[in-house]
Amino acid sequence: MNIAAIAGIGVVAAAIAILIKKQNPEYSMMISIGAGIILLILILSQVTPAVRQMSDLVSAAGMPTEYAGILFKSLGVCFLTQLACDSCRDVGETALASKIELAGKVAILIFALPLFQKVADMAISLIRG
Repeated sequence: MNIAAIAGIGVVAAAIAILIKKQNPEYSMMISIGAGIILLILILSQVTPAVRQMSDLVSAAGMPTEYAGILFKSLGVCFLTQLACDSCRDVGETALASKIELAGKVAILIFALPLFQKVADMAISLIRG
């Protein structure tokens, strides 16, 4: 991962946003959000090999692929939720950011329900013997 390019884009975008903030705060916000999206795309393009390797590990371990699906969906929700919350906090909307965080947590819970069901079924079968 080219962390120098990612850091450079972030610092330049932050500097431009700060300079523009006094004259046009709405443009400043758009620059911050746009830079965040560009950085997220750059980061996600570097994550593809890691996702492939994790999928290979799950397959080699003999685990059902639905567990990997739950993991990847949850990670995606975490990344998107964090980006949205940070963008809201940047413009001073902390209450809205809190609601987005809650929505992200609920989404992860919904994704994980099948896994919780399997764990509960396994516990019940162990208790019954």
